[in-house]
Amino acid sequence: MVHDSHGSISQMGFNIPELHTVRLFILRHQLVLILVGIVIALSSSGAYVWTHAKSSESAIQYQTPEEVDVFVRFDMEVYDSITTNYWMRPEDLKLPELFRLSVEKVTATTTVLVTPDRAGTSKMLEVAFRSATSTENKRQIALNIGAVVLYNLPPAGRDGILSKKEEVALRENVSNIDSSKDLYQNLGLKKGATSAEVTAAYKKKAAIFANATSTEDKAALAVATYAQSVLTNNNSKALYDSAGIEPTVFPHTLGSTLYLHINKISPTTLREFGLAVDAASTTPGLSSMVLDLRGNIGGSLDFLPAFFGLFVGANQYTFDLFHQGEYQVERTTQEKFPLVERYTEIAIITDAMTQSTAELTAATFKKFNRAHVVGGTTRGWGTVENTYPLKTVIDPTTSYSLLLVNSITLREDNQPVEGRGVDPDVDTSKVGWENKLSNYFDSASLINAIRKTATKPPLK
Repeated sequence: MVHDSHGSISQMGFNIPELHTVRLFILRHQLVLILVGIVIALSSSGAYVWTHAKSSESAIQYQTPEEVDVFVRFDMEVYDSITTNYWMRPEDLKLPELFRLSVEKVTATTTVLVTPDRAGTSKMLEVAFRSATSTENKRQIALNIGAVVLYNLPPAGRDGILSKKEEVALRENVSNIDSSKDLYQNLGLKKGATSAEVTAAYKKKAAIFANATSTEDKAALAVATYAQSVLTNNNSKALYDSAGIEPTVFPHTLGSTLYLHINKISPTTLREFGLAVDAASTTPGLSSMVLDLRGNIGGSLDFLPAFFGLFVGANQYTFDLFHQGEYQVERTTQEKFPLVERYTEIAIITDAMTQSTAELTAATFKKFNRAHVVGGTTRGWGTVENTYPLKTVIDPTTSYSLLLVNSITLREDNQPVEGRGVDPDVDTSKVGWENKLSNYFDSASLINAIRKTATKPPLK
């Protein structure tokens, strides 16, 4: 069973992140979120049976009497959201025990769970807050209990608490927007400069670093070269000027093979792929394709049903997600793209940093024999996260959300991607790997393209 691969609470160990300033590493998105004074707020749900009078005119009902205390309610709403939205079934997760361990870590006291259920957890929290020395201390205890619980949900370190600012940063990262970077500034230009101005500025930069020998100068030249390539392409320049979105698809023609390096999956990747294939449609003789997914950290899962549909048509079975003991079938959402039909052979190149949606893409194409995979085993980052807004306000300066693993993805053999990754058909770390390519591919051009690119940095 999938649950056994993660282990019980006693087997998986228990860790505590740094309190008050918790660093949440979301490697799937290459984003480090620093949560200072973390606060969680989440709307309670279910049947309400207890009443607390706020005034003579109104009353608010809660599931347990202890939730009259906003800080108890705060942590119990975290409990409820995990119960509803987390990928594991609550009974397998043993959530009350996980809260007990978290309370002990945060308060440095021995904690008793009267009953191993929601009501017992609420009572335990109420007792824990009695030792608080101030409202601020109570708030810190509440948020740290929530943070430790989330940190230790299996797989550990994947879930957390996001302030509004941090959630925006996360979504910008998924959309491939880096607000800290200015490609125009990298060339000494103002935003909106013309392609001609970009070219002229790049020539000056290139002349300065033409004989670069230091690591710093070489890096500066690489930054300028990248900026020039983005801002002199009409399509990528338009995207960058309008929304700050950088390109994710880098096409090249290698003989009769269309090579596409996809370095990330963003909301524009599908469109970029279509534009690249359309541009290549005027090149005669192309019959094979390389999708280079090395270093691709993934992105929105919605990409894959749309992307795979371009090859197989709409409403076709694509992959399964696993959520709380049930399999959820995902189907393609796009019609066939006629311009890809001439690419009769497809190779996907992967490495240890191919992860998330990118590795599921490799698994899906492999499962349905639409492509063969060359390179290395992927990272094994097979979780699907989502954010869930929190409505209880204990800090008037910001709102908060939970980042939770909602589902896990499955490989072509129906084993979880998590912790395993997707294995290549041809492993480039093995001696003589080049000789095995002909076992999977007929096209001499495709085999040659793979030999030239698979063990060198992706083309941009």
